Amino acid sequence: MTSFVFVTGNANKLREVKAILAAGDSGIEVTSQSVDVPELQGTTQEIAIAKCKVAAEKLGTACVTEDTALCFEALNGLPGPYIKDFLANIGHEGLNTLLNGFPTTRATALCTFAYSPGPGEEPILFEGRTEGNIVPARGSKVFGWDPIFQPLEGGGRTYAEMDGEEKNKISHRYRALEKLRAYLSEQAK
Repeated sequence: MTSFVFVTGNANKLREVKAILAAGDSGIEVTSQSVDVPELQGTTQEIAIAKCKVAAEKLGTACVTEDTALCFEALNGLPGPYIKDFLANIGHEGLNTLLNGFPTTRATALCTFAYSPGPGEEPILFEGRTEGNIVPARGSKVFGWDPIFQPLEGGGRTYAEMDGEEKNKISHRYRALEKLRAYLSEQAK
């Protein structure tokens, strides 16, 4: 059985990761631990690699970190990896307002998992993307920007309007985890 520590203090992310991996009968055991890593700047990929290196050193074992971005086409990819700060400062309505005057509300939800087999090892990246549009908030406001992201393949509903099982079949996180699962399964052979 393959196991790793998922570095997160976010209970919603942990729940989604465990649900997605359990659905595939992957034989992957996930524990979680919150590790204090510095707030970094850069691309989603640079941030994921740096966070994973720090976490692997602090934990002394195999670990996975995640960095999520919401990239607005009209803003050349912003807010991108800074979506958490944008959301905290201007909220769902403010994120919509950023797109006023632009001809498109298209956005890409991007999830980047970084896996390190342990301290001193170079992390490996696994990315998933879901295309969609930014819309006025609909649905539960419990999980970040889910109420304003309407995936193209979501039947006109936002992530927040979908049940967890449905969201987990099309989400950016699901797509990245499927790549991580395939890699770990191959390594276990």
